[in-house]
Amino acid sequence: MPTLFETFSASANAIPGILQELTAAYSNKPDRWAEIQHRYQSMQSQLWAGFARASVDGKPCAIVAPQADDKRFRDPAWNALPFFDFMKQSYLLAANGFNELIESAELDPIRKKQVAFHAQQYLDAVAPSNFLATNPEALQLALETRGESIARGMENLSQDTERGRISMSDESGFEVGKNLAITPGAVIFENDYLQLIQYAPLTTQVYKRPLLIVPPFINKYYILDLQPENSFVRYALECGYQVFIISWRNTPPEMGGATWDDYIEHGVFKAMAVARAIAGADKLNVLGFCIGGTLVSTALAVQRAKKRNPASSLTLLTTMLDFADTGAISVYVDDDYVEQCALKYASGGVMSGADLASSFASLRANELTWYFVVNNYLKGQTPRAFDLLHWNADSANLPGALYAYYIRNMYRENNLKEAGKLTMCKVAIDLGKVDMPAYLLASREDHIVPWQSAYASTRLLSGEIEFVLAASGHIAGVINPASKGKRNFWKNNNVPADPEAWMGAAESVAGSWWGHWSEWLAGHAGKKIAAPGELGGKGYSPIEAAPGRYVKALA
Repeated sequence: MPTLFETFSASANAIPGILQELTAAYSNKPDRWAEIQHRYQSMQSQLWAGFARASVDGKPCAIVAPQADDKRFRDPAWNALPFFDFMKQSYLLAANGFNELIESAELDPIRKKQVAFHAQQYLDAVAPSNFLATNPEALQLALETRGESIARGMENLSQDTERGRISMSDESGFEVGKNLAITPGAVIFENDYLQLIQYAPLTTQVYKRPLLIVPPFINKYYILDLQPENSFVRYALECGYQVFIISWRNTPPEMGGATWDDYIEHGVFKAMAVARAIAGADKLNVLGFCIGGTLVSTALAVQRAKKRNPASSLTLLTTMLDFADTGAISVYVDDDYVEQCALKYASGGVMSGADLASSFASLRANELTWYFVVNNYLKGQTPRAFDLLHWNADSANLPGALYAYYIRNMYRENNLKEAGKLTMCKVAIDLGKVDMPAYLLASREDHIVPWQSAYASTRLLSGEIEFVLAASGHIAGVINPASKGKRNFWKNNNVPADPEAWMGAAESVAGSWWGHWSEWLAGHAGKKIAAPGELGGKGYSPIEAAPGRYVKALA
């Protein structure tokens, strides 16, 4: 996927073509074009007249206001002087007019989505808040600090240029193994693909069947083990589960040819076998997060095709199995991009995790890019230490072969949902054969896995389904500690075909979904036994203390 710079450059370069395309789209209804243009020009004229009066009496004229969730212009400084108020309102009028032209245009829905995305990237980038001369907050701070804020901003820019990315968190505030990923445990198995971590129990008794967590390989596993107060891993241990987690290797160049099948066989299958052997359990409970959920679902489909049934239950967190609607990311994944990936990674190669992270950030550019440009460079401030954003910047590379396969077969062609369409590990797979009880969690404001797309998995898996919808987004909806009592989730024991029908009858429950999940999982975890006194066993010995070496390798 393109980097942030490439995304903005492409969006800026796309503007002339977008205007031509919009002109052609309105050729059959010029009156509508004229109506939008006339309204825009009329409002700009009113704004200019109001600015002229405000320059005399100091009272700006309110023609347009930012949306309620737009944080760029909340500071009173944007209203204090007529010039800055004029710049703000003129920009908003232009952005609204441009977006109205796109929304009203007769374009193919997919093309309209792409046009809207590139236009929005450009509009976000040229906002007056992003430039020192037109940002009253940054100018005021420069006056108050006698230019020191500008000097610090230039220093921040220089440091970020060396890093190759925009700092979103004070990176000096965290260190993996020191104050992140510190739940006690040990690496008890490793190969070229993964390290498998077993955690020390926190209760005197534990459930017999272990819990294996399969995180996404796009990022590091410790999103599920940030700090003790928000660690999902620690919570599961406190509930009495024996927890194992995969720490995926940060792909080196020599492994660029690794395939989806390799990650099933040498990753998921091996981790399942080791966890079951150490626990001495007939079955285990498996949890997959995001693309880790897609991977583990395909692994279980392979097992069922081979008449094996190693899992007592399946938990999927913000996971897509039906890729009919891939949300905002679909603007990148077209036929040309898929073919480019196929050619680029035909002989291996590594997909840059930093590029992926930049592309995901571009989907919420104001929050994840321009806010930090303004804060770090225009205002010369250091971003606060935030564990989630520290993790977000700690990206991991992917095998190019795996990435090209995933983009084509899941995102572009949506082959996974078709029974028998894909062959993995030498067998045709059918998600309908994945028949163990399943707990499916989606997040209502998820821009990466739309919750309706996650809900579509209820029609593909054939076991008893528990679908739960968390508040917030892709990460914050998942990482919502039960002890803090924040947000809410929705539950509904019925699973109709229509996700909106499910939502219409769902019950809102205050707090985190973690407790609800733990109660559900207890019914599939077997009997309670005495907690093991040491880690490893059955031929597997601790290799090194958690979090291990793999998670510390930089992309």
